[in-house]
Amino acid sequence: MSGLANEHDAINLSQGFPDFNPDERLTKLVTEGMRKGFNQYAPMPGMMELREVIADKTYELYGIDYSAPDEVTVVPGATYGIFAAISSVIKEDDEVILFEPAYDCYVPAIELNGGKPIRVELKFPNFNIDWAEVAKLITFRTKMIIINTPHNPSGCVLGPEDLKQLAKLVHGSDIIILSDEVYEHIIFDNTRHESVAYYPELAERSFIVSSFGKTYHTTGWKMGYVLAPRNLTRELRKVHQFLAFSTSSPMQYAYAKMLKNPKTYNGLPQFYQEKRDYFAELVRGSRFELLPCSGSYFQLLKYDKISDEGDEDFAKRLTIEHKIASIPISVFYRNKTDNNVLRFCFAKSNETLEKAAEILCTI
Repeated sequence: MSGLANEHDAINLSQGFPDFNPDERLTKLVTEGMRKGFNQYAPMPGMMELREVIADKTYELYGIDYSAPDEVTVVPGATYGIFAAISSVIKEDDEVILFEPAYDCYVPAIELNGGKPIRVELKFPNFNIDWAEVAKLITFRTKMIIINTPHNPSGCVLGPEDLKQLAKLVHGSDIIILSDEVYEHIIFDNTRHESVAYYPELAERSFIVSSFGKTYHTTGWKMGYVLAPRNLTRELRKVHQFLAFSTSSPMQYAYAKMLKNPKTYNGLPQFYQEKRDYFAELVRGSRFELLPCSGSYFQLLKYDKISDEGDEDFAKRLTIEHKIASIPISVFYRNKTDNNVLRFCFAKSNETLEKAAEILCTI
């Protein structure tokens, strides 16, 4: 859709990236790192200073003590971290339970490693999980369950009861959890981000993947990290060592300095909630129906009062004819479940949101 947007000179609210620059302090720190000589390979698991700051931040936020040397790994992007985590534990015929609509990197990673994706549909329109349905799908082959909160593409979040149900489900088993928490700081309405790190019985069996790109508006830098207990981290690093080996040294230097100040991420919920609310207010007079958005930087709009076209066709027509690009939600399902819903990214300047809303209100 980004390619189609570029081709037709459309406003791009499809792919999830900000159209504004990161904090100047961060870019200055990258330059500072280069000038100080941080231009060669970083240690394979990441610079120790950065890993220590990540461990400290995680303890302050979630009350869990990860060992910087043995349980924190800096990786070139969260998608990479997800692939490495899956590759480190999934073998042929292992089953992996995941929830659809699902971010598109999960299934390919599972299948490339010989595993079998077991899909559970979130219940539309609130995208909640039926845990009784999940329980019926667990077999002796179930090796992993993947969760994602705040959720892409729906913008829903898991609550305490969800995490308790998950803990109950895997109790006494060897099932591993992969928790995609890249939007951990982009959560709204004073809701607590329910990280698996809050739950010791889950944390001891979980990979937690997070993203510097989402937190610091630097998605193009492709930097993230993975938290996991020693036994899982050991397996993850076996993959990481021969996949990328290490990540950008000057960027690690910069993030380490930046992350020491909690103000650089504590303000994100308010920052993005203001953008969510502003975009919602701008399109409220349109014929689109706003679905609830509790986290991430995506707003779903239902268009069944406008057209009965399939969401892929409608999204393409909006891009070509109306010059505004979105993502059809059906592409996040194996069976192309189509609820006449499009995903719009509001991680944009107010000027971009105003131009986009002006178009949407004419449709």
